[in-house]
Amino acid sequence: MSTDEFPTDQPAVVTCGLPYANGDLHIGHLRGYIGADAFSRALETLGQETAYVCGSDMHGTPVAVNAEQQGVDPEDFALDWHEQYEETFPQFNVEFDNYGHTHDETNTELTQEIVRTLDEEGYIYEKEIQVAYDPDADQYLPDRYVEGTCPYCGEKARGDECDEGCQRHLEPGEVEDPTSTITGNPAEYRERTHKFFEVSEFADFLTEFLDGLEGTSNARNQPRQWIEDGLQDWCITRDMDWGIDYPTAEGEDESELVLYVWVDAPIEYVASTKQYSERVGTDEFDWEQVWKGDGEIMHIIGRDIIQHHTIFWPAMLEGVGYNKPRGIAATGFITINGKGLSTSRNRAIWAKEYLDEGFHPDLLRYYLTTTGGLQQDVDFSWDAFQEKVNGELVGTVGNFWYRSLLFAYRNYEGTPETDVSEEVRERIEGAIGDARESVNDYDLRGIGGAATELAQFGNEYIQRNEPWKLTDDEPEKAAQVIRDCVQIAKAVGVLIEPIAPDKAQNLWEQLGEDGAVADAHLEDALEAPPRNFDEPGELFAKIEDDRVEELNEKLEERVAAAGDDDGEDADEETESDDTAADESDSMADTDDLEALADERIGFEDFQDLDIRVGRIESAEGIEGADDLARLEVDIGFETRQVVAGIKQLHDLEELPGEKCILLANMEKAELFGVESNGMILAAGEEADLLTTHGDAEVGEKVR
Repeated sequence: MSTDEFPTDQPAVVTCGLPYANGDLHIGHLRGYIGADAFSRALETLGQETAYVCGSDMHGTPVAVNAEQQGVDPEDFALDWHEQYEETFPQFNVEFDNYGHTHDETNTELTQEIVRTLDEEGYIYEKEIQVAYDPDADQYLPDRYVEGTCPYCGEKARGDECDEGCQRHLEPGEVEDPTSTITGNPAEYRERTHKFFEVSEFADFLTEFLDGLEGTSNARNQPRQWIEDGLQDWCITRDMDWGIDYPTAEGEDESELVLYVWVDAPIEYVASTKQYSERVGTDEFDWEQVWKGDGEIMHIIGRDIIQHHTIFWPAMLEGVGYNKPRGIAATGFITINGKGLSTSRNRAIWAKEYLDEGFHPDLLRYYLTTTGGLQQDVDFSWDAFQEKVNGELVGTVGNFWYRSLLFAYRNYEGTPETDVSEEVRERIEGAIGDARESVNDYDLRGIGGAATELAQFGNEYIQRNEPWKLTDDEPEKAAQVIRDCVQIAKAVGVLIEPIAPDKAQNLWEQLGEDGAVADAHLEDALEAPPRNFDEPGELFAKIEDDRVEELNEKLEERVAAAGDDDGEDADEETESDDTAADESDSMADTDDLEALADERIGFEDFQDLDIRVGRIESAEGIEGADDLARLEVDIGFETRQVVAGIKQLHDLEELPGEKCILLANMEKAELFGVESNGMILAAGEEADLLTTHGDAEVGEKVR
């Protein structure tokens, strides 16, 4: 692993959280897989040797529970979903170099080898613990077989996770007031010997690891609190039959325990890479150079599994001498029409549903990757989808492609025989630089934006020069303008390929280019297009209002049929990309919120507040202050210096360019010797910075 900018000389692996083989995929899941696919493709446009690998997560109690309910073998149950995922992902242009599953021979052998090594290195020990037991069923109750109360926040919790409250990982025996999900009866705790991984030994290593970690700020900052609170050792075995057997030494009796699913699940990243190498040969891609050498490893995950990927997983890798991730990017959740995604109430846009409606997969890819930053929550609605597709893909990209190539075909039968102007060459070079910077910043929105903004420039350029008025009086100038536009069109195709690969390939073929646009590098955007090409067709079609009305009605009917009640959203879900339908996070309960103020203010008092839209220009920590940062904020009329207590809660390097909301007529104050001229508004303990939903200009007043 290096810290050099991409591309590096070392091979890279991109992964995303494994889909849990337990239910249908929806757009909440697809956000992660599409995002990781786009990032992998973008790395390749830089010339980075990259493999994109993943696999189905076959083990764990949800699979066992649901298989038991359906009266089928858990392996058959999980394999059925695995095969469905293998069919679905390519339909969204998600192209894994290898897609395996955690129950296959490669992952089983590798998991047991890694656990055996951790044991030999002294990082695993036995311990007597309290395990929930159902006397009526005569069965121990691991993970999802038991429910109760979280000992940390008091919310309802599952056996291995406080899914409705603080979202902490829970060890066996921690849940209070345990109840068996098998019989519904109260469970009792009994002593049982289990294996523990000594995570606490890796606290110093993990602190250093997080200091150098790339990706999103939430993946770097959230784990620090867990380390500061004191790392707890991790129980890595369970009392059940379904899973990978705990490895025993030669001559020892076979263990009655299986490994916890979160041991073998991330090891599938390694196993899938190994399978890819075995298929193509190590001369083409060497899995050991990545995982045992100094290759580049990047994980795209849901934010509900940050702890597993930034604490447990790197500690395991360090314990066996494997390479560690260079970057971890954690995505936000998906909401539907402003509400939490709820699979039980059918408030979801299912993968199959999207395809059945006849929409091209690249439209969804574009929406999910360019709506908000990677770690921000994204709200999906058919209205917003229509607006983005019609405005950016149809109105900007598609409009420029079609009008430029059609004019070129009708007047020159292809690309005019002249050189690209210096203005346009420099503009394309700037877009290439923006795309390269966005890849190194793990900024999918920026990658797509580089392409869309270049197309917007192209529209403005052709409109400004009006070549249709020049063909008779100034033919050389007309040819120059169209030559520039064809070059811009090709460049937009190269730049947008990671986001919309199929549409980019369509353009590539319309231009008469050979091969695949996926094989092109960013610099190829400046290579001359073919001299001749055929009459082009329009690549994007407008989504009509009546179509959106129809889709909204279908969604409302489905939700109503499932018994949705706006007054009872107890199981609202904000699912991440690495979990299936029942692997969800409930919305926060109001018991955790600060009480409303009893004292009211009048409208005149509110009018006295001068609240403005701002844009952060720079951000840096204040020396000697643990929590304070100094920000320069542009509010249209001037740039203000503001001190904010966000140093530990945000990656300051990622803040420049972000919009914020600033209380401009706050009295000046001096903190740690630094004057603060205003107050940035934020929500909650994590200081979630307030911003605008639309395109409000910097300096506009909040009313």
